[in-house]
Amino acid sequence: MSNRNGWRPLKFGSLKELENKIEEYFLTITDDKWENPASITWLAIYLDTSRETLLEYQERPEYVDTIKKAKDKIEWAYEKRLIKKGGSWDIFALKNFNWKDKTEVDQKTQVTINIKQATDEELQKLISW
Repeated sequence: MSNRNGWRPLKFGSLKELENKIEEYFLTITDDKWENPASITWLAIYLDTSRETLLEYQERPEYVDTIKKAKDKIEWAYEKRLIKKGGSWDIFALKNFNWKDKTEVDQKTQVTINIKQATDEELQKLISW
């Protein structure tokens, strides 16, 4: 059932309630153990909701900062583990946060030619370049 704005009824009574539950979650996880790693899905399970519902909250203006902050903390946990242990799983997870492990070069060259003053030989060199 949707409210008049088209949104589903909220799972959390208030922004403060959600913030408190997220803070509780971060107190339960550990960086060194795989039993309770920081992840968006694990956060959703802890909040007794789904990953999709949690990410839908990010679309709501009043919740966007809270969800982004939680995602940043999860991203930082992956980054710390990567620095500490160099695990390929952490690299994979960070790619889902739009990290890249390649260098991208955007190279643009602009050439201005005064055709009236260029010789046929000069134009031929520029075309073949």
